[in-house]
Amino acid sequence: MAVPTTGSTIEHHPDLVEMRARYEKAGSTPTAQLVEGLSFLTGLYVAISPWVVGFDSATRLTVSNLIVGLAFAVLALGFGSAYERTHLLGWTAPLLGAWVIISQWVIDGASTTGEIIANNVAAGGVAALCGLAVMGLAVMSKRKT
Repeated sequence: MAVPTTGSTIEHHPDLVEMRARYEKAGSTPTAQLVEGLSFLTGLYVAISPWVVGFDSATRLTVSNLIVGLAFAVLALGFGSAYERTHLLGWTAPLLGAWVIISQWVIDGASTTGEIIANNVAAGGVAALCGLAVMGLAVMSKRKT
């Protein structure tokens, strides 16, 4: 039977310290800061886009865009402030972008207008690309070591 040791904790494990340093370095590059800032602005735009474009007849889509946009913006803030702890959430960002693209047909069906379709496809595409870029930052930081 193994006897538990009372020495160091997982917080002081050398691999954990090295991994946090690697992700902190990856999150502090100018490219990472640009992607994080663009992701934050994209999330804010998705959240306010129903009022910018005028989703008058699409109230459920308005609520969806507001919630997803705010979630995307909060996720981007997490990447910007604590990338070493939030990088594993990066896979959710492209999914949120994909949801913005398809939500107009899932939620409102045929009642969406051309402006709503163009807005959600463009904003969702930018969000998905930002999410893929955030995921790429994590992959690139693993390769460089």
